[in-house]
Amino acid sequence: MNIIKSSPISSLGYQFIPAQYIPKGKDEYYLRDQQNRSGIVYKPLSTAQIDTLVHNRNTSDDWNKILVAESFNANLVRNCKFYGLIRIGALESIYKEFHDFKMPVGIYNSTIISCDFGNNVCIDNVKYLSHYIIADDVMIVNVGELATTNHSKFGNGIIKEGEDESVRTWIEVCNENGGRSILPFDGMLPGDAYLWSRNRADDLLLQKFTSFTQKTLDNKRGYYGKIGLRTVIKNCNIIKDVWIGEDAYLKGANKIKNVTINSDADRKSQVGEGCEIVNGIVGYGCRIFYGVKAVRFVMASHSQLKYGARLINSYLGNNSTISCCEVLNTLIFPSHEQHHNNSFLCASLIMGQSNIAAGATIGSNHNSRSADGEIIAGRGFWPGLCVSLKHNSVFASYTIIAKGDYANELNIPIPFSLVSNDVANNRLIVMPGYWFMYNMYAMERNAWKYKDRDRRTEKIQTIEYDYLAPDTVNEMFDALAILEKLTIDKDGTAITSGWENSDREIQVLKIAKAIEVFKELIAYYGTMQLLEYFKEHKFTGFDDFKKSLITKITRSEWMNIGSQLIKKSAVQKLKDGIKAGKTNSWSEVHHFYRVQGSSYSLDKLQHAYTSLLEIKNITAKQFTAELFKSLLSEAIATRSWICKGIYDSRAKDYSNPFRKMVYETNDEMNRVVGKLEENSFIQNQLEELEGVKKEIRKIIKKI
Repeated sequence: MNIIKSSPISSLGYQFIPAQYIPKGKDEYYLRDQQNRSGIVYKPLSTAQIDTLVHNRNTSDDWNKILVAESFNANLVRNCKFYGLIRIGALESIYKEFHDFKMPVGIYNSTIISCDFGNNVCIDNVKYLSHYIIADDVMIVNVGELATTNHSKFGNGIIKEGEDESVRTWIEVCNENGGRSILPFDGMLPGDAYLWSRNRADDLLLQKFTSFTQKTLDNKRGYYGKIGLRTVIKNCNIIKDVWIGEDAYLKGANKIKNVTINSDADRKSQVGEGCEIVNGIVGYGCRIFYGVKAVRFVMASHSQLKYGARLINSYLGNNSTISCCEVLNTLIFPSHEQHHNNSFLCASLIMGQSNIAAGATIGSNHNSRSADGEIIAGRGFWPGLCVSLKHNSVFASYTIIAKGDYANELNIPIPFSLVSNDVANNRLIVMPGYWFMYNMYAMERNAWKYKDRDRRTEKIQTIEYDYLAPDTVNEMFDALAILEKLTIDKDGTAITSGWENSDREIQVLKIAKAIEVFKELIAYYGTMQLLEYFKEHKFTGFDDFKKSLITKITRSEWMNIGSQLIKKSAVQKLKDGIKAGKTNSWSEVHHFYRVQGSSYSLDKLQHAYTSLLEIKNITAKQFTAELFKSLLSEAIATRSWICKGIYDSRAKDYSNPFRKMVYETNDEMNRVVGKLEENSFIQNQLEELEGVKKEIRKIIKKI
């Protein structure tokens, strides 16, 4: 049966903190007093003010427990019931307006229990408002319940005094069996989620991560909920144990419970109609609209959920959008796009700059007798329409998958590949280097787009958006080692095994071309990094330039830590330092990210130089001025080829008769899709090419 307790009405609004959790010499308001930083000086009501409040049909269990600011206007409080200690700021005879929504300043038609109000708030028809600190200029209307409990965690994975470990909120990312669970906390970065979800055999490291999280907030009971400056809340049903920042906008939400919503004047967060969000963290500048359901989640800054999306037991990285679909038990790095109602993503690690098409079911089935499968996809993952994949599968960076049902587990080790399911001939087909051969426009534009759309104002993690970077270059070296061992027929095709969990044929296409392209792009990557370094440091000659270069015997190994590329040795040093007690908090882990970000350009340069020497099969001693000139000239040729590929891959859209057939004339087509020659992205690429040519000519003269 329901347990309904009875207590004297005189105790309503008091004893918020159980007596055993109040420190000696403190009262139940000690945390509330620390939290309220409004600077408002409150004083008891005057007799005239009490008379006015009573006349306006207000009631209070004790009028002495209502404190007000000097400029409080009692005429602006009507038909309210007050219980416990209430503090109200200045109220003036004015109205507030937000997006054509207008409300008079004051407190009306509400039941209020032990709350603090800032200046010129607009409160109307809040049926149950309990234990909140509400800042200046906040507007709240038509809310069923707005309350905070004494043990609220506001979505953080901590426990309070006297609570059992079983009440912690865990997020079961990457695997449905909970074996990679992490604890959410306000400010959690993609790198944090990644480090914690991996390393599952390292008990000490995992214990440290739990300890770090517990320390992000103290475990005292009695913190009030807060609603920041200028926040607007209207037509919501239940808002319970929610911490809301400044300039947020909540309208028509069904239920928000145990959540932190970060927001400020420059990074406004919004929650819209029909949404239900429970047990999670919403980052700065996030937008949640139209029937969204999010449970046990973290949304990093500037991400979006909309149009009925489901996000459950998942971490969504910065600058990502999920709409009209379902995502479960997944860790998603920044810049993820998933826009269609019938796509499904489950039990996966998606490592950034990804796009999930309509009808895709990623990880919807399992190959064992329990729900414990996983999929890992490197950055640039792009499964096409109606792609169905099976656990366990692993994909190298920039894998694009053609439409089809892939009934067997896949392990695709070659980056930039097109994977196709040839049902008619019962074989898997892999085309290495597909992006470079046939879709340079999308490759280059995506790199530009993701960088351009990075709206983070606090870039603690340095995100790599270029498709040529230490991670992908290392993958290309590994791919070359694989491809060069294959026996190639006269058509440039080979048969291999081990890439699919089946005995059917695996056909690898255009191998010679892929090898050529990979080698050319590795050299281009190395040369362009050296070019940028030469320009940045304004060297006047080759000798000083070369003396400043540091080379290693072998290429460094790199890891994708939440879309930040970090040398594997540095990550290991971090983990060792955490276990040794040298790194003792998430803020110190975040400092590590900043340090690695500041050294990234030099670390990348060193990797690029070593990669260049390796792909050219020379030593540092053989890297001469003449060779550098030759490499710079080769870089111009490669950049020209890239620009031509960008143009040609887009030009196909204008010459394809099946694309053209929906237009009566070329003029109509140009008016609908724009003229090819006026494509701004292509024009920018051509301008950059000319700029690179000029810079290289100048440097060649210097050396």
